[in-house]
Amino acid sequence: MSSDRHYDVIIIGTGAGGGTLARKLAPTGKSVLLLERGDYVPREKDNWSTRAVNVQGKYQTRDVWRDRQGKPLHPHTNYCVGGNTKFYGAALFRLRREDFCPVRHHGGISPAWPIAYDELEPYYTQAEHIYQVHGQRGEDPTEPPASGPYPHPAVSHEPRIQQLADDFAAAGLRPFHTPLGVQLDERNPHASKCIRCNTCDGFPCLVYAKSDAQVLGVDPALEYPNVGLMTNAYVERLETSESGREVAGVVVRQNGATATYSADVVVVSCGAINSAALLLRSANDRHQRGLANGSDVVGRHYMGHVNSVLMAVSKCPNPVVFQKTLSVNDFYFGSDDWEYPMGHISFVGKLDGVTLSAGAPAIAPGFTLDLMANHSLDFWLTSEDLPDPENRVTLDREGNIVLSYQPNNEEGHRRLTARLKDLMKRQSKCAVHGHDCHQGLFSRNLFVGQRIPLAGVAHQNGTIRCGNDPKTSALDRNCKAHELDNLYVVDGSFFPSSGAVNPALTIMANALRVGDHLIGRLA
Repeated sequence: MSSDRHYDVIIIGTGAGGGTLARKLAPTGKSVLLLERGDYVPREKDNWSTRAVNVQGKYQTRDVWRDRQGKPLHPHTNYCVGGNTKFYGAALFRLRREDFCPVRHHGGISPAWPIAYDELEPYYTQAEHIYQVHGQRGEDPTEPPASGPYPHPAVSHEPRIQQLADDFAAAGLRPFHTPLGVQLDERNPHASKCIRCNTCDGFPCLVYAKSDAQVLGVDPALEYPNVGLMTNAYVERLETSESGREVAGVVVRQNGATATYSADVVVVSCGAINSAALLLRSANDRHQRGLANGSDVVGRHYMGHVNSVLMAVSKCPNPVVFQKTLSVNDFYFGSDDWEYPMGHISFVGKLDGVTLSAGAPAIAPGFTLDLMANHSLDFWLTSEDLPDPENRVTLDREGNIVLSYQPNNEEGHRRLTARLKDLMKRQSKCAVHGHDCHQGLFSRNLFVGQRIPLAGVAHQNGTIRCGNDPKTSALDRNCKAHELDNLYVVDGSFFPSSGAVNPALTIMANALRVGDHLIGRLA
């Protein structure tokens, strides 16, 4: 590793974008410095404690942001090697082919991307192999074309989930196995890294069996001598050359000391909220509104999906351990009686009474929280929110992050919820209670002691959008800033629209695509 402070590439952030890009660039021999504001997540028993993770928020940042009224927000986000992938549910979906085109929604138009699905497709395939995705092609009715099969077979359903899949199929739907990044070998369970436990979604994996950006991005990259990592290294600002055309310095605060590093290429990958904040606080005489922000779009068009966690409570218990194996996309683009997109139905990890106590839902009559958790199927519903310039990240006078967000395009989500309610009433598989087994659908509050929806940060995207027109976008089609020759952004910031599936695989695939571009540039 270079001993001076100049590198071929500096990557700021080690999550789905930065960690994947580091792995891509590592074999080139180019000097790469990774900067991570956090540290490795400690490996300890609390990794699997629902009280430590979900109630106490042990691994979350203690940062305080503000809402548009100036009230404090306590974001549910994590600064660590691997970024938020350390805590994600590892559901790794491709965006649909149509998501790259203009789509008419009830609430407005979802805009086109400057790249088409076919350009990203080979990189989706690469990302699925790197992140060891388990799935089955051909089951999902909205699945885009793929150049090859999933690298691993789909994760099997436990009996209660299989019952539900059969019920959905009998109702005319095409339920499918959720594509999952877990290092599970069901044919050789004694040798499998993944033990199929109940603390995957939302938890760091104590046995490193979840396909996160630390385990499968950063760690493999660091095996190369040309790649280095600085942890607890907070980037205060980016400095530009006198002309303002390139980033000349990366100002890093680490353990109370400040140092400046430079690189031929600087890549920002801090997550959509913090990447926008970094560019805004790097304003200077040449870039008075912030770096790459001549168009005034940096920080704008923040998206995070319209999300709900809904608990379907039954008289019969749900003994499932690893619940997150089933998805439904039949309503992704609409239905026979509704011409607009509604979104995606899948699952969260199995909820327990301790977790529910942090954001208690309305209680089913006659149930305690523990009993309710034991008798529930725990659904995750995702609908697309649309890019609104007033949904944005800004900085207050002290430089604190301000997140202004008003949900939009909600009618499709309401209809998706109504569809699920109807489907659950029509379940037929209970031999004891029949249709009467279903006790109702209960919303679990997503605000869990905070004023900001958890999912609004988990799926953050859109704040530094890419496009062909410098007047309406900050980045070009290769995610290079229009206004700076050596500044790139490779996290969810670049999304022009959010689609209605988890963004992680698209961030990973795009990092590989930009990686190929950078390899050509640095050659």
